[in-house]
Amino acid sequence: KSFTVTSEHIPSVNRFQKEIYDEKVFPHVIEPSFGISRIIHALLEQNFQTRPEDAQRTWLSLPAVVCPVKCAVLPLSNKDEFTPIIRQISEELTDLNVSNLIEDSSCSIGRRYARTDEIGVPFGVTVDFASLTANTVTLRERNTTKQLRVPTDKVAEVVDLLCRCRRTWQEMSAQYPEHTTQEEEGKSPAAASST
Repeated sequence: KSFTVTSEHIPSVNRFQKEIYDEKVFPHVIEPSFGISRIIHALLEQNFQTRPEDAQRTWLSLPAVVCPVKCAVLPLSNKDEFTPIIRQISEELTDLNVSNLIEDSSCSIGRRYARTDEIGVPFGVTVDFASLTANTVTLRERNTTKQLRVPTDKVAEVVDLLCRCRRTWQEMSAQYPEHTTQEEEGKSPAAASST
């Protein structure tokens, strides 16, 4: 069967010429090359973040399952009584195959949090003065900076569950109390009781 197109079927066609002097094109494509350096670059670029409240505070939001270092153990101060607790937590994490580092430099706890955030460490365990008396530590999550009070003997297991995606931070938040005040953290028990 044939069909003939007539002038009635075609609407009017206007021909004109338009000059474009400056056209900016911004490509939105990652080149589909499979070299490892390009994959790593794309991965890092997609996970590099800044804190909304401070553009100078950057962090790497890699999922915990792919982070080379899963947990940082941070003493609040360099007091000798913190050392056995720090070693115990680090050894328990290592026994569970959770890679960890002890960040005991002399700068402030906030700066040490920022350092571990910059290299993508998803969780931080802070040993503070309450760890000596109440046998609890502070567990900090990198993405939200929220903190929980977790018993010292349970923290390695909790971090392991979080790193292996067997539990979520929300599930752990329902199980353990949130740590909200940091005023008493920097004081010794004697100084805290005198206020």
